[in-house]
Amino acid sequence: MTRKILYEHRTPVGQLLRIVQGDLTQEPVDAIVNAANGRLAHGGGVAGAIVRRGGHEIQEESDRWVQEHGPVRTGSAAITGAGKLPARYVIHAVGPVWRGRGDEDELLASAVTSALSLAAEHGLQSVSLPAISSGIFGFPKERAARVILDAVERFLADHPDSSVREVNLCNIDDLTANIFLEEARRRYGG
Repeated sequence: MTRKILYEHRTPVGQLLRIVQGDLTQEPVDAIVNAANGRLAHGGGVAGAIVRRGGHEIQEESDRWVQEHGPVRTGSAAITGAGKLPARYVIHAVGPVWRGRGDEDELLASAVTSALSLAAEHGLQSVSLPAISSGIFGFPKERAARVILDAVERFLADHPDSSVREVNLCNIDDLTANIFLEEARRRYGG
């Protein structure tokens, strides 16, 4: 699939937020974010695609991480190498399974913030992330777009001097990419 930049927005201090339609595993960034489960078992969805493209060393490193630290809590993230992917790292963010309990927005925002914080801690400049929790975890896509964009905006505004200068919201399917595009247009115009 050809990568398409659907939208670009620059913050007042020059950070770049993009809406991208394309294959997350091919993103030309320092780190991609995996929509992970707490055990970092990369079976299906985005996680499965990352291991298929990047190699089983990503799963092996993820298994070691869980053995050393325990499962990744919902709303937080872990970082591993990226195997054969163009990116240098995979940041595994664990978003919530949608149950309508009322804490899902907060947990999703926390997962995004945790992922971006890990990128900053590692001195990374560019990160690409998918619509965490909106696939098999069932988080409503429109709501996920709002929560994820809110969290990215807040992180960039709160960390103007962070190493993170570019955040791409990358989804492969038309529906999700267009939902993020519409949310960005609603916020920033165009």
